[in-house]
Amino acid sequence: VDAFQAWCGPCKTVVDLFRKIRNEVGSDFLHFAVAEVDSIDALEEYRGKCEPVFLFYTGGELVTVVRGANAPLLQKTILEQL
Repeated sequence: VDAFQAWCGPCKTVVDLFRKIRNEVGSDFLHFAVAEVDSIDALEEYRGKCEPVFLFYTGGELVTVVRGANAPLLQKTILEQL
């Protein structure tokens, strides 16, 4: 989940990376979503910073968080979580 704030906007720099990885591994295993933290109370802790935050869930449970648009780290984390 790309957690963003309306005044900062979703992280567009990693969209191509997400598409590439999803095409490689298939859509059955990997789902991407965006969430505006200003409108979701459960994501309140991610408000107030102009930095992209990527939340990784497995079976409905948060398993890891990556802060910042670090494409190599995101790719590594996605592949590790799969």
